[in-house]
Amino acid sequence: MIFQSQLRPLFFLTSIFLLNFTIRIIISPLLPTILHDMSLTGDQAGSLFLVSALGYFITLICSGFVSEKLLHKKTIGLSAVMTGIFFIITGFCNSLAMMRIGIFITGMAAGLYLPSGIAMLTASISKQNWGKAIGVHELAPNLSFLLAPIVCEAMLLWISWRSVLMVTGLMSMILGIIFLKFSKVKDFPGQSPKFNVLLPLLSSRSFWIMILLFTAGVTGTMGIYAMLPLYLVNEHGMLQTQANTLITLSRILTLPMPFAVGWVSDRYGMKKTLTGVLILTGIFTLGLGLLSDTGLQIAVFFQPLLSVCFFPPAFSALSNIGAKETRNVMVSLTIPAAFLMGGGAAPTLIGFLADNGFFAMGFVGAGIAISAAALLPFFLKIEK
Repeated sequence: MIFQSQLRPLFFLTSIFLLNFTIRIIISPLLPTILHDMSLTGDQAGSLFLVSALGYFITLICSGFVSEKLLHKKTIGLSAVMTGIFFIITGFCNSLAMMRIGIFITGMAAGLYLPSGIAMLTASISKQNWGKAIGVHELAPNLSFLLAPIVCEAMLLWISWRSVLMVTGLMSMILGIIFLKFSKVKDFPGQSPKFNVLLPLLSSRSFWIMILLFTAGVTGTMGIYAMLPLYLVNEHGMLQTQANTLITLSRILTLPMPFAVGWVSDRYGMKKTLTGVLILTGIFTLGLGLLSDTGLQIAVFFQPLLSVCFFPPAFSALSNIGAKETRNVMVSLTIPAAFLMGGGAAPTLIGFLADNGFFAMGFVGAGIAISAAALLPFFLKIEK
């Protein structure tokens, strides 16, 4: 097997990424309950994703300073433990202001993971197999998208939404401690974003294109997912249980998609794969805003199926810009802006439109933007 010698490290990294990602999205399937319990408006609910993305943004940019001192292994473990602690604290917050602060700090702790995780992953596996390896790693967010709604509905039968946050945070803490104690991943220091490292990246056209591409990709996944349960409940009259069940069913077939698209990307090239994925994602995102009844259910089913295919070729492309030693810096500069705009600003804007009677137009606008981004991969300069 290609990854036989790296199975254990890959398992650890994927498991930590699963909880890291779950903590950042689990508010979404709980949102109708939180909105009712705390008497929030649509834009207030959407702002929870914005403050989370803002915290994530800040730490991702600075993560190189941490990994340079602690090395990547301790940085990953620290992220898992601290994310869990602050998410538990968030569960105790009773006001909107305190909850925003808790989610903001949780987002900051979560932001330490991805640059070190990607750097460690790509350093441990041969370059020709990056697409497949990242496909395995990307199983984590896809599994999280699948499990979060149904797990939340099951847990809400027994405990409050606040306790759901606490249980999830506790699991992240435990996994982080286990990783630090038992993982034998190949360790090395990260590169802090110093001026002599930043200058070549900031002057690269491909760097700025990757920011726009990842913004489109994050909008199509996290941005849409964040507000979709509330949209189905408030705009189309579904019960929360029905909405979360439909979203869960739509995610089942997303699990093998990163493996498939990783193979397609390795075989046919990253640029063509990215363009095709963005066009199809944009079309089905448009469908979310324009269709109803059976048409809407078809769009809910196919939109995530296509949107999750973005990340394996995108991370492969990102890893082909710059040297191995500065790869974590590339990730820590590209991903923050994308998550801030696609995972924070986009849900907030959709929530604002919802409060003003234009909920569906938020999805239409997102679909148009994602489709337009399909032109960008042709302007990338990929290292051979």
